[in-house]
Amino acid sequence: MLTDRYVRPEMGAIWTDEALFGSWLEVEVAAAEAMAAEGIIPKEAARAIRDRGAFDIARIHEIDRRVHHDVVAFTQSMAEHVGEEGRWIHFGLTSSDVVDTALATRLARSTDLILDGVRALRGVLRRRAEEHRKTVMVGRTHGVHAEPMTFGMKLALWWAEAGRSARRLSAARRAVAVGKLSGAVGTFAHLPPAVEARVCRALGLEVAPISNQVIQRDRHAELAAALAILAGSLEKMATEVRNLQRTEIREVEEPFRGGQKGSSAMPHKRNPVRSENVSGLARVIRGNLVPAVENITLWNERDISHSSVERMTIPQSFMLTDHILHRMTAILDGLIVYPEAMRRNLERLKGMVFSGQILLELAARGVSRERAYRMVQSSAMRVWERGTPLSEEVANNPNISAVLTSEDLAAAFDLETHLGHVDAVMDRVFQEESP
Repeated sequence: MLTDRYVRPEMGAIWTDEALFGSWLEVEVAAAEAMAAEGIIPKEAARAIRDRGAFDIARIHEIDRRVHHDVVAFTQSMAEHVGEEGRWIHFGLTSSDVVDTALATRLARSTDLILDGVRALRGVLRRRAEEHRKTVMVGRTHGVHAEPMTFGMKLALWWAEAGRSARRLSAARRAVAVGKLSGAVGTFAHLPPAVEARVCRALGLEVAPISNQVIQRDRHAELAAALAILAGSLEKMATEVRNLQRTEIREVEEPFRGGQKGSSAMPHKRNPVRSENVSGLARVIRGNLVPAVENITLWNERDISHSSVERMTIPQSFMLTDHILHRMTAILDGLIVYPEAMRRNLERLKGMVFSGQILLELAARGVSRERAYRMVQSSAMRVWERGTPLSEEVANNPNISAVLTSEDLAAAFDLETHLGHVDAVMDRVFQEESP
């Protein structure tokens, strides 16, 4: 069970029992008013349903224990509040007309909160990326030093990735923000499509062009996938923070609050626990994608196998995604960056991060790529073994010095050669239109 620790009030309020039955009430009231407008039920009945329509959760549970059907229990509780006109409640509807249409309103509201959170994340990433546009660090591939880059580029890459998540979420919102009141098998046997159109318009939903008893679950799977991908991106950011906070690297550090304790046994500890929390919960969110895809396949025009799954996975995915999204935003907003450590780590390999540029300088002057590679590698291997600077090794390599002058070598070891296009890359990515 989720605890309050992982649930923000804004998101949690959408997934309470009160909100569940409240959304069903919205649909029932809208349906009654639509039917009255179409002359199907008396206008007085629709007014009574709107004015007196209510429910009692304890009473719903009491009825449900007897009838074993939550929608029946809900409509009976609602009718008890409305009185005589209560016989028009749920007129011509099947349970999924109410449940799926109401679910769509809550999915849309929840997705809007996630999109707000992604916008906030991108705002922090943009600000920190500009702050560290010129903060030089070493890039790593396979966990091993590769070539120089800037910390701002790393953050800008995350900004762009979060933008793609926003676009996926927006598309998924459109996919799920649809309602249906087409009856037991989608034929409108008891109510005309005009009622469905009126209800969806009142609730801010589009009409599902065709349905059977339920709104098709490929739509919900698309949203689950968008949440899972966002969670994966957040975990990527968290994992990088965790990696760069390792004692041997210590280029960044999570905010460490006054009074916080890192370990029950070791007072010196400052652990990346918030990032680890993001990494762990992202696994749960991604895990919920599998049942969402499994829910696409239902027997004939509908079975109930998806229902029990969604009651757990949908609220959980939204609340956990909301939690780790805001947690990661706070981590990045307060992230402590150590530029001196970045520069120190960049220099640890004695200039070997410039080996690729020397290779290109040799190739540009007529040396075959394979031979140039062997020449530079032989010098680099001596750096690994002796700890001497690469600049010294290549200068003392007669095969290299016969081709490259000291001025050529100085240019090859110049950071500006590697980072001269950083501004162009950063400007290009931030020209991207925000979703």
